[in-house]
Amino acid sequence: MMLRYALRTVRARKAGFLGAFLALMCAAALITACGTLLDTGLRGTIRTERYAAAPVVVSADQQVHRTTVKHKHGKTKVKHKAKPLAERAWLPGQLRDRLARTPGVARVVPELTFLAQPSTPAAADGRPGYGHAWDSAALTPYRLTTGRAPTASGDLVIDAGLAARARLRPGDRLTVQSTRAPRSYRITGIATPATPVRHQTSLFFTDAEARRLAAHPGQVTAFGVLPEKGADPERVRRAVARALHGTTARVSTGDARGPVEFLDAAAARTRLISMGGAMGGTSLLVAVLVVVGTFALTVQQRHRELALLRAIAATSAQIRGLLGREALIVGAVAGAAGALFGLPLGGWLFSRFVALGAVPDTLEPTTGVFPSLVAFAATLLAAWAAARIAGHRIARIRPAEALAEARTERARPALGRIAAGLLLLAGGVVLVVVLASLRTEPASTPVTFLAVVVLSTSVALLGPLLVRAAALLLAGPLRLTGHGGRLATANLRGNAARMASVVTPLTLLVGMTCTVLFVQATLGDAARTQVREGVRADWVVAAQGPGVPGEAAERLRARHDTVTEVVRTTVRVGLDKYPAQGVTPAGLTRTWDPEVTAGSLGRLGPGTVAVSEVAADQQHLTPGSTLNVTLGDGTPATLTVVAVYARGLGFGDLTFAHDLVARHVDNPLASSVLVGTSRTQGEVTATLRGFPGVRVLSPAAADALQADREQTNAEVNYLAMGLVLAFTAIAVGNTLAMSVAERVREFALLRLAGATRRQVLRMLRTETLSVLFLATSLGSGIALAVLTAFSLGMTGRAAPTVTPLLYVGVVGFAGVLALVAGAVPGRTALRVRAVTVATAKE
Repeated sequence: MMLRYALRTVRARKAGFLGAFLALMCAAALITACGTLLDTGLRGTIRTERYAAAPVVVSADQQVHRTTVKHKHGKTKVKHKAKPLAERAWLPGQLRDRLARTPGVARVVPELTFLAQPSTPAAADGRPGYGHAWDSAALTPYRLTTGRAPTASGDLVIDAGLAARARLRPGDRLTVQSTRAPRSYRITGIATPATPVRHQTSLFFTDAEARRLAAHPGQVTAFGVLPEKGADPERVRRAVARALHGTTARVSTGDARGPVEFLDAAAARTRLISMGGAMGGTSLLVAVLVVVGTFALTVQQRHRELALLRAIAATSAQIRGLLGREALIVGAVAGAAGALFGLPLGGWLFSRFVALGAVPDTLEPTTGVFPSLVAFAATLLAAWAAARIAGHRIARIRPAEALAEARTERARPALGRIAAGLLLLAGGVVLVVVLASLRTEPASTPVTFLAVVVLSTSVALLGPLLVRAAALLLAGPLRLTGHGGRLATANLRGNAARMASVVTPLTLLVGMTCTVLFVQATLGDAARTQVREGVRADWVVAAQGPGVPGEAAERLRARHDTVTEVVRTTVRVGLDKYPAQGVTPAGLTRTWDPEVTAGSLGRLGPGTVAVSEVAADQQHLTPGSTLNVTLGDGTPATLTVVAVYARGLGFGDLTFAHDLVARHVDNPLASSVLVGTSRTQGEVTATLRGFPGVRVLSPAAADALQADREQTNAEVNYLAMGLVLAFTAIAVGNTLAMSVAERVREFALLRLAGATRRQVLRMLRTETLSVLFLATSLGSGIALAVLTAFSLGMTGRAAPTVTPLLYVGVVGFAGVLALVAGAVPGRTALRVRAVTVATAKE
């Protein structure tokens, strides 16, 4: 019975449910898109290229492990946690003999993979270049199609793709930037892979030259295991795993070989899980807030109809059931449409992440039904819950009260709503206070956006009171605008609940947009300020390619310059991740000042470390303390703390001696070289003329270059939250259009009372501007409070970076959106003759 009535109601009131349909459809699409990212992070395929001909691959463990044992109430709990390493871990070369003796193994091929970038314009196509020993060509396999294999240290075999792009052939010379100084090699052959290799450029050297460039004596990247003819690869895998029992080596087959080859893709899966989860959680919270507001406005527009149902003996349960069934019907249609639309939206979002470099193209996206099903279920649940919340009062009060409230809005919101709003306001304040104490970006970022959503939700609940307060505040200025202003003031006071439904999405739009835009700016500006204040060098040497070779630094030292090589990495203390750097200790204070607050940099060396104040507080360190660190490639190190410094945001939380870090990173080339000298820029450039791609910059120019790189990273975050903001903007327009569309009869009565169309539109515009003023003030206040707390926690200063022009653009966009969304349905409503509307049935 109620289901049939719900279907008839939805069919008869299509226009009334259109706003709820759009909100739910956009919510479903947004959740599906975020879900596809999360699904790709969990199940995305990383296909192997180099190891295509090796059914079994043995590699080093790429994770750091921690096991904790707790004894409680006579029970023992053992927890094992693992986190990924930032650099490639290497295997002992002597494992080859053990693998060769394994039953079913025909051949064991050691693999060396190291940086090797061709210095030719044709190589600059986005593909990374890697060097290998020619003996490992069988792992793909690569076969010579032209020329011969390398036999001398200056010989080189290139892949057919590079040869075609750069128009190279045997006998030509090619300069390669590897882990040492750039060197010119003679091309002796061109090799073609048996299977497509699309994501890398392969260069093959002699075994001796490959070992020299890999710079890991006695170690290999991996072993490719080739089974005997007719042997079962799975049986061989089990035999290899038994042979390696007691070591940290890992055995991979099938698609599991891809993450061994492409470490960046494996790390991107973890990043996508985090990003998709954060986006999905924020999207869900925003969607619930917007959908509840939309349904509240829908129910408010049907107040008289529902009151009449109560008056003719409909019970509270029947009203709740009717609203719930209507919501499920609309939610089912909207959820299905949104879930289908969300799949291409998720694909587009993934492609943009790849284009921005946040995700490598070696990670293949996964398109499954699970995200769509979750979005569909979430949409149904959100619609049902929103309808129950919105219809709570009309279903609970007595029929006589329902009829009385059908024409006149209540004087004040329910006490429960006020109490919930105050409770959420207090929760938002607590989150802001907590945010001010968080000093790491992974901890502070989710709290930042959660605080905005919680405070915006409190605005939604306290909205009618805030609208009435704004009406009192603006009554004087609005009265000066004439009759339209007085009518707008009366509407703000008399229809506070309806106006509040518009204030909520506008507040969320302004608050969330300002937070997204200025969080990255606050963090980036603080970091660059520390770098500007901490770099004492006269010149900064940077590279357009992989980095600055150590030989370039040695050439500068030969001219008696003070040279500090800087190598970047990420290390772990326990399972905690810290950005770190390696610097040349000699003459360090001449080129670099991290603002030491305890200890001295004079003792920085192979067995010591300097730490930031953040790391010192988290790990309880002081000069003289012992720190156990897992370096980027998994090598453990026990170091003594010699200094604590304040500028960790700009220079990283841990600072080691350069040589210690350079031995344990994939790219040992310096990201920058700080030069203290009395020589001019031209003289320093002339000294480095033999190193292609190396540039000599002033500290200011280097800072500008870093700002450009940070802008690229910020674009990833803007894109991640851009869909949420777009959904919020749609919700603003949708809610405003619904709010104005229900006032057709009111506009007609005003016109019959003598008001002109222009006066009605002026009244409507004044109302919209008043609501915009309130929402902008609330949204800006929320964003300012959250950004100030974020800045205080992350930089130590309550000074968020706000670009005035950008802020004006945000407010201007919100204003244009609100005015257009209010004016279009208003003008449409005024086209109908006033007498026709006033005499028509409701």
